[in-house]
Amino acid sequence: MTVDTTALTQPIDRAKVRAFSKALREKGMLQSRAFAIIVFAFVGIVAALILVPTIATIVTRAFTRDSGNPVALLPFVLVLAIVGFLAWAFIRAVGGAAARRYRLSLFASANDMTWHPGFSNPRRPGMIFDLGRNQELHDVMRREQPRSLEVANYTYETGSGKNKQTHRWGYVALRLDTPLPHIVLDAVGNNGLFGGSNLPITFGRDQRLSLEGDFDRHFALYCPEGYERDALYLFTPDVMARFVDNAAALDVEIVDDWLFLYAKRDLSTLDPATWRWLFATVDAIDEKLAQWARWRDDRLEGSSSGATGIAASGAAAQNVPLLTPPPAGVAREGRRLKRGFPVGAFVVVVAVAGWWILTSVLGR
Repeated sequence: MTVDTTALTQPIDRAKVRAFSKALREKGMLQSRAFAIIVFAFVGIVAALILVPTIATIVTRAFTRDSGNPVALLPFVLVLAIVGFLAWAFIRAVGGAAARRYRLSLFASANDMTWHPGFSNPRRPGMIFDLGRNQELHDVMRREQPRSLEVANYTYETGSGKNKQTHRWGYVALRLDTPLPHIVLDAVGNNGLFGGSNLPITFGRDQRLSLEGDFDRHFALYCPEGYERDALYLFTPDVMARFVDNAAALDVEIVDDWLFLYAKRDLSTLDPATWRWLFATVDAIDEKLAQWARWRDDRLEGSSSGATGIAASGAAAQNVPLLTPPPAGVAREGRRLKRGFPVGAFVVVVAVAGWWILTSVLGR
């Protein structure tokens, strides 16, 4: 697919940006400007209550101690400069966000997609969507043809107080033709220190399946126990080659009738190179997904249909019930991988506990 990225970089009309934001607010797709004004006013009042007395004190002391000395006013000028810079940064950030929304909307229209600013608590079966709290989708891009496609940014929060952390992900979601076993491809290239996975959860190592060629150099593949043969059926050498050549920088999850590609950065972005790479990756993978539609789980038994076949036996013929193939779907044991114990976290806990015990003993 040819991607038109013109809207991401071309000059834009600020009046159209304001009109676009106004239309979004009227549709309830964007917070009212009144809310931003109230927040800005509140911050301004609080800042004024703190800064005005401070500035007054500085000026009074300066004129009292060094009457007529311009250098004495430098602290006052510095404070005003800081306040002015913060106000400029706030206005620029608000304007930049509006321009971003407008550009992404134009980009979506130029490429037969739709854009949505985002929503809370998304319903997705992928591993990142049932973690933490305050789950939010941002800049959601969708396409229905030739296959349902969604590209978006996603955030959720964990911890509280000083330990509060916001986790950011970008993802691509492709709708498959049939439900498949739960399979995860943990990309080796984006692992962290000492080769630790960057995925938010771990899976039992007894579910790790080694594939032929150099595939294991790029991905660690996990499939439910007993589904090794099914994984080999799905990941034929030509399919493996597509993932290695095009998606080696992304983690992959196949769950239910979805295929997710994950990255720990925004994927719905104003960067033209990112979009060209994503569409090339999707097209390369999509060409091989049709053969997955024929997969059926033999654990879901077929049933005898009312139809009969004719089997000749000499001069006589007899009616033989036909067995229907298994229906589309996945047996219970193949729907979800078993989660493993986070060895890295265990090592950290043991190290901290050991350090605490050691310092306690030495401190006596």
